Amino acid sequence: MKQLSAVPDWYDEFPIKPGLAYLNHAAVGVWPRRTAEAVKAFADENMVQGASDYPRWMQVERQLRMQLMRLINAESVDDIALLKNTSEGLSLIAFGLDWREGDNIVSSAQEFPSNRMVWEALRERGVELRLVDVESEDDPEDALERCMDGRTRLLSISSVQFASGFRLDLERIGQACQRHDVLFCVDAIQSLGALGFDVQLCHADFVVADGHKWMLGPEGVALFYSSPHARDQLKLLQYGWHMAERMGDFECTEWQPAKSARRFEPGSPNQLGIQALHASLSLIEEVGMPQVEHALLDKANQLQHWIKSDERLALTGCDQPDRHSGIVSFRMHGLDATGHAGLYRGLMANGVICALRAGSIRLSPHFYTSRDTISYFKDVLFKV
Repeated sequence: MKQLSAVPDWYDEFPIKPGLAYLNHAAVGVWPRRTAEAVKAFADENMVQGASDYPRWMQVERQLRMQLMRLINAESVDDIALLKNTSEGLSLIAFGLDWREGDNIVSSAQEFPSNRMVWEALRERGVELRLVDVESEDDPEDALERCMDGRTRLLSISSVQFASGFRLDLERIGQACQRHDVLFCVDAIQSLGALGFDVQLCHADFVVADGHKWMLGPEGVALFYSSPHARDQLKLLQYGWHMAERMGDFECTEWQPAKSARRFEPGSPNQLGIQALHASLSLIEEVGMPQVEHALLDKANQLQHWIKSDERLALTGCDQPDRHSGIVSFRMHGLDATGHAGLYRGLMANGVICALRAGSIRLSPHFYTSRDTISYFKDVLFKV
């Protein structure tokens, strides 16, 4: 496996324009050069020959499923579906399960709206959403388990909380779900492509994640993992030619849904997005997820240590090393919500691409982020 520090050519994959410090991968990631080239080549191919080479497109689609299988260490490629986004995957779960009045779902009080609204929408069916303030608990995994009871059907949690970067122990949560016979759903959009993930180790029944953040792909293509046991519990909500077991047999009038996770893909796939995400994940695989995680956490830790060392700044979120992720959030002493909004606008206007989340400035470097990028942010922060 190649070592990142010995291969400076990786940085050539990210020709960020001068004067721009991109620290916003927790929102929308930067495309590698190879991804842009793959999209251009695919557009040219469509322009000059249309779908003449459609079998090659299907081969790339199969390769992408294999890449995603390896990324989460799934047992089979049959467990991988390609959807449009995380919200679609969560909706398939929420409205595919057979709920009964009095059932409940356990989640975090800090979740992104997509992993909250979909469960709140089940209130009309008599389903309760129980929220745990995981970031204020001494033992958040234990607090989540204590919130379960005999009517808990599902625990849905983000691997990393979107605003603070708070990282949960998915293995412990998965074990708790197994003890209580509760389905376990992980919104992994803030960790896949940034941190190692093992679906077998954490015993997740469902894993959903869009490709446009840490996986460095485009919007419009998402991973949807379902274990065979959990997959069989979801009733289908969408139908079309692509989800049939005998896909491509258009004269067949007797059909069955695919046994694999492809049953959740009703129509024509997003071939342009597939080409792009396949190219992006090829880079992550070449670098290697252990090296990606190590380099990314090193950049995030540099930012954390610097913020903690400056008395004008306050790190927000948990400061425990085992809770760290690629997200670093902070506030500036003496600024209220309006002041932080102004600080955010000033940073953006000066080329520091970041985010404003939960009243904090959120930074999210990736493995390739250079020292110059971090230095530029430091130089700009107190000048805006």
